[in-house]
Amino acid sequence: MSTTDSVSERWVLRTEHTVYSVTLGGDGEGDGPGAGVWPELAVWGPAGAEDGPSPMDWSRRTHFVTPADLAPAEYIPHGLRPFNGADLIAGRPGAERGVWWCFAGARQEDDSALDLTFDDDVLGLRVTVRYAVVPGTDVVRRWTELTCTGDAPVRLERFGSAAVNVPVTDRGARVTHLTGQWSQEFRFTQTLLTRGTLEFGSTQGVPGHAYAPWLAVQDAAYPDRGADTPTYGVALEWAGNWQTAVDAEPGGAVRVRAGRVPHEGAVLLAPGETLVTPALACAFSGEGLDGLSRVWHRFERRLAGDRLARRRPVLYNSWEATGFDVRADHQLALARRAAETGVELFVVDDGWFTGRVDDTGGLGDWEPDPVLFPQGFGRFVDDVRALGLDFGLWVEPEAVSPASKLHADRPEWVYALPDRTGRRVRNQLLLDLGREDVQEFVLATLDRLLGRYAITYLKWDMNRPPTERGRPGAGPAEGLDLDAAHVRGYLRVLDHLRARHPHVTVEGCAGGGGRVDHTTLARTDVVWPSDNTAPLDRLRIQYGYLHAHAPHTMSSWVTDAPGLFDPRPRSLAFRFVSAMSGVLGIGADLGAWSDGQRAEAAEWVARYKDVRDIVHHGETHLLNSPDDPTCGVQSIAPDGSRVVVGALHTGRLDGAPLVPGRPDRLRLRGIDPAARYRDEAAGTEYSGAYLRHTGLGFPWTTDHDAELVVLRRL
Repeated sequence: MSTTDSVSERWVLRTEHTVYSVTLGGDGEGDGPGAGVWPELAVWGPAGAEDGPSPMDWSRRTHFVTPADLAPAEYIPHGLRPFNGADLIAGRPGAERGVWWCFAGARQEDDSALDLTFDDDVLGLRVTVRYAVVPGTDVVRRWTELTCTGDAPVRLERFGSAAVNVPVTDRGARVTHLTGQWSQEFRFTQTLLTRGTLEFGSTQGVPGHAYAPWLAVQDAAYPDRGADTPTYGVALEWAGNWQTAVDAEPGGAVRVRAGRVPHEGAVLLAPGETLVTPALACAFSGEGLDGLSRVWHRFERRLAGDRLARRRPVLYNSWEATGFDVRADHQLALARRAAETGVELFVVDDGWFTGRVDDTGGLGDWEPDPVLFPQGFGRFVDDVRALGLDFGLWVEPEAVSPASKLHADRPEWVYALPDRTGRRVRNQLLLDLGREDVQEFVLATLDRLLGRYAITYLKWDMNRPPTERGRPGAGPAEGLDLDAAHVRGYLRVLDHLRARHPHVTVEGCAGGGGRVDHTTLARTDVVWPSDNTAPLDRLRIQYGYLHAHAPHTMSSWVTDAPGLFDPRPRSLAFRFVSAMSGVLGIGADLGAWSDGQRAEAAEWVARYKDVRDIVHHGETHLLNSPDDPTCGVQSIAPDGSRVVVGALHTGRLDGAPLVPGRPDRLRLRGIDPAARYRDEAAGTEYSGAYLRHTGLGFPWTTDHDAELVVLRRL
């Protein structure tokens, strides 16, 4: 461990395959030692990239702006950086805004952690910029700690987590991000940014459906999927309001700012109090977007910890078959059908509790409805388990129905503004989970359900954003920081579930993919990317999702849903092969399926179980995209012994055999060109070089639009 106050120091952090190097920059303006000093990026890239001049070096000549406005600053406040976007805007309440700090010192532990500290003694604020390498990955986590050191509060208007800088040429930056809306989440989107700012985020109390807190930046002079394309990625670890801005600045620099956004517009930091920002995970790959996705997959497998070794069960969820019409006899009939197909878990969704005949009632009164389960809910659960199935349950702990007993007893528990009528979204209100008494109610509710019944799976949903967000009688809004309080309450409950009920698999959901972030993924086992399960629609959702997140986290169902955005029909095989690239589930009405459909489903479930561990733990490659006639997901076993390719036909047929035509092909990636591989079903043998250069051929027909190929290395 070393400590220094030298302004000429360069610090180096090393991940498994990359290097991240930081130095100090400044313009020497201002009064006092260290004035005008800020942390700057020296180099970020593959190991060894630090041996040479920094690619971030520039002439320092400016006109009409300050050097700080163009510097590749890692974190810099308004005051030092007055024009081009600061990471920190702070001041005294009712007084001037601006921080003019001095460098106070650095602490580094080996090459895996670094703290840089800056003080503004006039304002009374200490800022510590922190870095930590995630072992076994190519991810550096970055965050900031802000401490009020004076005798008066500090008003924080903007307090970003970090900024990252990417060197690009005059071709500009290609920014890859994930956009959409409800039922169309995680749409793969690319924007060419040559000058200006690309900004997005969420003020919905969750990461939201419109944008994901993830992006990648590349020099537009390179192809996005080139084997040697430097690709930089960031992901904000926050389950509440957030914002990201990508600034393409004069002189060719690209700078990404990210952090949470307080619902109240600003936060007051009391004397002696410290605010810790969410971490920004920063990842690098020299192998394009495909390589960057594998960096994130590896990181998320580490987030799972010991729970990664637990097999995610094949589930059946009864929602699309029954809606709110939940009855014990009907549910058991579906459970029997599910068991026959090889399903391992039966999940009862919304509609199992008292007062829940539709979406206008019941939320908050979490007791099984005795009318629906005349022999008792415990007996019903036992009957499901007697079929060889585990049992799961849907809950929405943050929500309350206005007509519920809970709301009548505790009206102060919902978000509300004085003298304003709260609106209903989806006929419900939202509990203030930042309150400790609300947290205790949720904990007690879940403990009671999980302790009383043999439940091994819990689906946590959240179907409305906070609107009139206030806490009655709690004082000025700026002193509350309600968004952060809600996130802390949410994470506290999830941490409790992990500790108190470690045998329970937890699925995260927020009206589909509205709350998918690393804080959630670190505390759940799977998440629900979208309520849209239509085959071609879902394929696009999963294509974007897998760029940012690992297959073992992606819950994916086979249903009968027609397309919302792409209505072209697809086979049952297509739906299964697509769903098998994540955690397989079935949500169709099995009672309406023919014997042939159920038999086919059983075959697909058995094939999935055979390759499940490879899909969840192996190396994933995305082959082509849904815009191509044929696309697929390739998974390579950790020891390289087997390769799984799920191939899907998305386009027009080639007309063969009536006119000349050739099979579509998928060229495989990441396999040994010198090895030989055998198709386990067809028996055909290939060289690795053939599979990489020529690829697997797929002669699609109107009756054949999907295929699962499993290759064994000889």
